[in-house]
Amino acid sequence: MEIGVEAMEGIATKKLETLQAQVIEWRRHLHANPELSFEEVETPAFIVQKLKEIGFTDIREHVGGRGVVAKLHGKKPGPTIAFRADFDALPIHEENDVSYASTKPGVMHACGHDGHTAALLGVAATLFDQVDELRGTIVFLFQHAEEKPPGGAREMIADGCLEGVDAVFGAHVSSQIPLGQINASPGAVMAAVDAFTVHIQGKGGHGAHPHSTIDSIVIGSQLVNDLQTIVSRRINPMDTAVVTVGVFQAGTAFNVIADTARIEGTVRTFQEETRAFIEEEIRAIVSGKEHGGHVTCTIDYLNGYPPLVNAEKETEVIRDLAKGVFGEENVLMLPAALGGEDFAYYLEEKPGCFFHVGGRTEEERTQFPHHHPRFDFDERALFHIGEMFLAIANQYLRSH
Repeated sequence: MEIGVEAMEGIATKKLETLQAQVIEWRRHLHANPELSFEEVETPAFIVQKLKEIGFTDIREHVGGRGVVAKLHGKKPGPTIAFRADFDALPIHEENDVSYASTKPGVMHACGHDGHTAALLGVAATLFDQVDELRGTIVFLFQHAEEKPPGGAREMIADGCLEGVDAVFGAHVSSQIPLGQINASPGAVMAAVDAFTVHIQGKGGHGAHPHSTIDSIVIGSQLVNDLQTIVSRRINPMDTAVVTVGVFQAGTAFNVIADTARIEGTVRTFQEETRAFIEEEIRAIVSGKEHGGHVTCTIDYLNGYPPLVNAEKETEVIRDLAKGVFGEENVLMLPAALGGEDFAYYLEEKPGCFFHVGGRTEEERTQFPHHHPRFDFDERALFHIGEMFLAIANQYLRSH
């Protein structure tokens, strides 16, 4: 006799509950052993080992470089959905005094990727026992190098990780959202992230004889100010854009006029036409400063991740499912953020939704922002991520 959909969902949730101690152990192991973007070796090996221990046989390694893709084929025909977790760390020295603190100086899981990976492994273990009841296929995407453009998603897609996939979903733990709440919003929810570096070559000399020099610091200072006019005077005020200069390096002594200067900055946008326009404006301003200031300028411009745009239909599905898991009052629709995520590449290829699950409590350790040396979250969020993935699997691969 075939077991009902709701009954199977309840069985799966109970199974996930029994795995939580193991999921937390996996997360803490990963947290203690972080690896930087494009340098991940031990982490993907750990993921493959755990997948094999669970019983998976359809596993691809080195996908797009260092990614791992595992497939769970249901016994009945149906759609194919993909779940993604990232697993790279950041070049940050951890300041947390916890038993699972990073063992690698200067490297830390300061964004929750260790939790994403552990939670998805828990989901994989749970659904592996339910394979006879699944109508379709689940593709588990364990992705490297989310933190560092060009990122791992684009290369994994080029290597075929989304072939045959009908919809793709990703979750991110958030220290800005209280535990037990979830944010899922349709449309553009995260910005495109671009970066630029401008090298200014002037003519150095003695600080007492500026007339015989070409001051790179003066030219650089003018350039920083001019760049701020792009958003304030060249972009429609109804559009959203940011141009930020975060690095200005020049000079070696108080009485020496620097012959070189270097400026680094970032551009955040939601509209592709705005994104392209700002790049053109930056290049034009740099070119004008080069000719008017009698310096030589070179500009390196990196087009990073595109805007992350959640599909309307799939986001509505997520919101409806989340109301059943968390309660309607705990399903948020927060404004778009200017942070970036290379999950955007998946959503350029397939419909889907990227949602945020709360990990913040009254405990001080959970209240630090992402990319902070004391970042941490309440590990009950791992179960909440798992609950959402199970609800999605139930919706797409059982009820259909």
